Amino acid sequence: MAERARRLKILTRSALLIGRLVTFIYQKMAWTGAGTVLGRVALKLAPNVLRELSEPLEVILISGTNGKTTTTRFVTEIMTAVGDAVSNGSGANMPAGIVSALATASSAQFGVLEVDERYLARLCADTKPRVVVLLNLSRDQLDRNPEPFLIAKQWRDTLMDLKGVIVVANCNDPLVYWAASAAPEVTWVAAESVWSGDSYWCPSCEGNLRHAARGMWCCGNCGLRRPEPDWCLGGDQLVAPLMRKNVTIDVALPGRINVSNAAMAMTTCATLGVPPEVAVEYVKRVQSVAGRYQVVPIRDREVRLLLAKNPASWAEVFPVLDESSSVLIILNARTLDGRDTSWIWDVDFRALTGRRVFVAGDRRLDLALRLDIAGVTFTIVSSLHEASALVPTTRLDIVANYTGFLDLVKELRPEVIHG
Repeated sequence: MAERARRLKILTRSALLIGRLVTFIYQKMAWTGAGTVLGRVALKLAPNVLRELSEPLEVILISGTNGKTTTTRFVTEIMTAVGDAVSNGSGANMPAGIVSALATASSAQFGVLEVDERYLARLCADTKPRVVVLLNLSRDQLDRNPEPFLIAKQWRDTLMDLKGVIVVANCNDPLVYWAASAAPEVTWVAAESVWSGDSYWCPSCEGNLRHAARGMWCCGNCGLRRPEPDWCLGGDQLVAPLMRKNVTIDVALPGRINVSNAAMAMTTCATLGVPPEVAVEYVKRVQSVAGRYQVVPIRDREVRLLLAKNPASWAEVFPVLDESSSVLIILNARTLDGRDTSWIWDVDFRALTGRRVFVAGDRRLDLALRLDIAGVTFTIVSSLHEASALVPTTRLDIVANYTGFLDLVKELRPEVIHG
């Protein structure tokens, strides 16, 4: 750490020192935002801090609408097979959060960084990555994010200039394929997804896209289609057709989405020299991710924490819900969530019919109307503890968007962030 610190310019070292002092004050005063204040201060005082901190590292950037935090955790775990890795594993994926994470690096060889979709171009310029991982694109935080196509176009413009960088891309997502196809070197992964609601028209010619089984898609107008993948996920089998490899993915985290996240992580690490048969042993170790999927006891109940922030993530959550559990849904609309909650009308909540459902959060009335239209019986509650007292079963699944989830983690067990 001392050697790396000496390499930093005086301005950068001073900015980080001041940032640490401000962080100390935030923590002492119990102010919100302590986790990223170091990065915010450092970026204001030393604009090149991100470039300097990342320079000694082999950087892996991971971006997409869903699955970033989990895939980042998987990659970080796997890369410990060959060296130390620093990561923004708590999900602070904008420049300030990334600087705060990199400032803690000591002798790390790898920087495994989750990146907000809108900041990928900046991070590519500032960190000179070795690998860029692209997961998916869908609508999210509608009041401040552009349409997914516009993000895909920004990615495409960025990637066409990335020489010497390996792009690992999910070719089952048409927008990701179109963006990544401009890159000089791409490893294509056919990773599963149950959501295609943002891929009905062709990003190349605006014709209609046709979706078929096993993630196949094509444009009936210009002929754009899914390429032959280098790696393919079939069930729990990760297959490299050209290399004739076949590895069974075994993950502790629930749901098909996490098998897909593991497949993306394993193929990423394969490009860095970690064989999939080795990587899969490290994937098994991950029990929870920044509190997600954590089971917490409350009274005589078992409470499991799940995150769903948009229609795509809800589509992945429904299959994960325990059949015997009640469900508490928390919907907020704060800055981190996005103020626009109209996306809930694209979620088919009829999958909750027959369950005991509770509704809470700042926008619980918006959600109550949506559930009523879907024909789902529900009870409005003011808190988790009120819901747990009314639950007729011993299991309660809580599904919350960002700020609701973060509030839960702080309330129940702050240390689950590091789980």
